[in-house]
Amino acid sequence: MKEFWVDIRPWKKELATAAIESGADVIVADHAGPVHELGRVKVVAPDGDLLPGKDVFEVKISGKESETEVLNHSKNGYVIVTGGDWTVIPLENLVAQSDRIIAAVKDEKEAEVALNVLEKGTQGILLRTDSVTVIRKVAGLVRAAGEHTRIEAFTVTSVRPAGMGDRVCVDTCSMLSDGQGMLVGNTSSAFLLVHAETLENPYVSPRPFRVNAGAVHAYAMVPDGKTAYLSDLKIGDRVCISDASGNLYEVTVGRVKIEKRPLLLVEAESGGAHVSLVLQNAETIRLVREDGSALSVVDLSPGDRVIGCTMESGRHFGIAIKEHILEK
Repeated sequence: MKEFWVDIRPWKKELATAAIESGADVIVADHAGPVHELGRVKVVAPDGDLLPGKDVFEVKISGKESETEVLNHSKNGYVIVTGGDWTVIPLENLVAQSDRIIAAVKDEKEAEVALNVLEKGTQGILLRTDSVTVIRKVAGLVRAAGEHTRIEAFTVTSVRPAGMGDRVCVDTCSMLSDGQGMLVGNTSSAFLLVHAETLENPYVSPRPFRVNAGAVHAYAMVPDGKTAYLSDLKIGDRVCISDASGNLYEVTVGRVKIEKRPLLLVEAESGGAHVSLVLQNAETIRLVREDGSALSVVDLSPGDRVIGCTMESGRHFGIAIKEHILEK
């Protein structure tokens, strides 16, 4: 996920407060103390969590030599790159070779350029502004520039009871919207989009912070292209939420509930790809159609089309690895 840094030198409490309230990941300041009095956030300062010249470097781009300097520094920490005109600065060369580039920007226009260069974008942006309004607008832009996964449609081939078992409800610290949910799968190579409990039904009130995600053994997609077993998730962890277009953003886990419930095994195919998932057998558990609408598992039949994604298989502690692993 993209990182949002804010420079509050010289010190202005209102800017620091706005940055923290907007979810800044890192604040650059002359001293860490005043920032830490306002909230728990990483600070780049001589007495901070990240130290200038050791963990964080700053380079002004002026030619090929400065690009080389950036790449050398990036082996040891983050590099803040600055320049006069982001439309001509060769960010492409830097982004192509390093994931530790933080582009210094002054407004939304420059932030958008940096976050989208080579589609991949810089790891984050450092905003330098005197405007609380700009801080809030750029924060929204950074959060919207999250990861993306290629969504595809799967044709359901089988839906059948799978006995009793332990399923996991993931209660997040965010209010989710219709069409959003978690990408979950029985294997690490294919996932289905499990819809959040945002919809009205006759049996229980909506809980738009919740995804009833599947059985304990299943993989869920988490940030940075990793996966985690549903049973391993705990309070404070971060998981990925996806919409029907594959736009991903991070949310924090506020609670995990594991309970014994009747289960269903759903299997589906897309071309040569096979996906399966064990879910609770209940009306409130839904997958997502191609148009983004929700489809309850109790109404699911062979031939229905639901969406998900495929990924490189083979995982070691949730990280993709290059080895042959057969999952079935």
